[in-house]
Amino acid sequence: MTAATTAAGIPRDNGKNDLQSTRSRPRVYKIVVLGDGGVGKSEDSYQTQVVIDGEAALLDILDTAGQVEFTAMREQYMRCGEGFMICYSVTDRHSFQETMEYRKLISRVRANENIPLVLVGNKFDLQHHRKVTTEEGKALAEELGCPFYETSAALRQFIDDAFFSLIRQIRAKERSRNSHRKRSRWWRIRSIFAFIFRRRRHTSNRTP
Repeated sequence: MTAATTAAGIPRDNGKNDLQSTRSRPRVYKIVVLGDGGVGKSEDSYQTQVVIDGEAALLDILDTAGQVEFTAMREQYMRCGEGFMICYSVTDRHSFQETMEYRKLISRVRANENIPLVLVGNKFDLQHHRKVTTEEGKALAEELGCPFYETSAALRQFIDDAFFSLIRQIRAKERSRNSHRKRSRWWRIRSIFAFIFRRRRHTSNRTP
């Protein structure tokens, strides 16, 4: 029996995820999927629970599909999204060209932020209809500075890889931020103690 899947091709959480189930409350990751209509996705909002690198994760995904009536909600969700997936169809050159517009949208909504991002070329199973080469996808991803995956939502191939890469980016960003906070906290404490000792030394030197 095949598990039910989401519009983006990843398994819906039915309590028995095919990767691994967990009873602990997992960390929630807010993911926004952007792309033109017809790239192999549909507007939807859903959650799925997976285990990545031995750690449970609940993916809270907004899949927008480029619907005009969905724009207001999309931008609102983007303000709190932690990672972004830009999708195009390898059978539709226009959807490929529009990916830069979605990147600009992210930059506008989340100005001056280093946002985890992945580029996905969907429908790679339709080779006889291909209009965008793999090399073009790789070149664009290099320009965007993000990982690149060609996927097939129909065959459920490499979808997990793309989402997992995005979660790993988010986790790496969190680790870096937490490490910076710890260093900053340590330097603040060190500065306080240095100030106290300097005052004591100064007071001691003034004592007759």
